[in-house]
Amino acid sequence: MSQVFEMPKAITLTERAATRVKDIMARAETTKIGIRVGVKNGGCAGMEYTMEYAEEKSPLDEVVVDQGVTVLIDPKAILFLLGTQMDYEEDKLSAGFVFNNPNQTDACGCGESVTIIPATPAASH
Repeated sequence: MSQVFEMPKAITLTERAATRVKDIMARAETTKIGIRVGVKNGGCAGMEYTMEYAEEKSPLDEVVVDQGVTVLIDPKAILFLLGTQMDYEEDKLSAGFVFNNPNQTDACGCGESVTIIPATPAASH
């Protein structure tokens, strides 16, 4: 008898994040297949998270479906995002998506940029 092991998802969403993404997607002017999440160089700590509508899947995108939301991850960002949980937080003065990333080693004071080290293949299992 063979066992099938499900690989852990590269990124997961909290219920709050999934609800907010679904709400945003429902208001989009055109049909989108999901959201694209990645990282880019920038900010005072070195990297910034990116998030945008995804209209189509690129051939090398990692596709994660969690809580009814399709998340596409740029292949250049996958090792930086392994194990990340995306949340949505609101308080009296602000609201926004928050990335709880085990690969993040530092963040700037304003919270807009982070320092992230790539996950090693052994650490991702």
